[in-house]
Amino acid sequence: MLFRERLHVPVLWWVLAVLFALSMLAAVGLYLGPVWGVAVFAATLAVAAGMFLAAAVAIEVDDRELRVGRAVIERPWIESCLALDAPAAEVRAGVQADARAHLVLRPYIATAVEVVLRDPADPVPYWLVSTRRPARLAAALAGQTEAAR
Repeated sequence: MLFRERLHVPVLWWVLAVLFALSMLAAVGLYLGPVWGVAVFAATLAVAAGMFLAAAVAIEVDDRELRVGRAVIERPWIESCLALDAPAAEVRAGVQADARAHLVLRPYIATAVEVVLRDPADPVPYWLVSTRRPARLAAALAGQTEAAR
């Protein structure tokens, strides 16, 4: 494995979910009673945890492929890669975005990597992937791409 990263939601989001669940406990508990309050608290936390865990994405690079969540691209189809800092990633995901691109972006991660593809049969021109370590991901992909040529 040349690179591995899991994109989790920040701890602050978990804290906010717990605070929201506590407010639901207080509101429902005072209105309908403590049993309903605890039930709504538990349900709110379960829904938040399910959403946060489902939103986590794994990025993996090995000598054969790039895997981002369930999407996979084999190394012969990777033409180039570019690490993007926060301003460049914002521009590339906004005004310079291509509607055909495969985007795996998270609002809580400002940096990204652009992976340009060279498959003539695939209408997707590039992948834009959020990562906390864009230089390391780009280096892993560059080494992989150079080995494929």
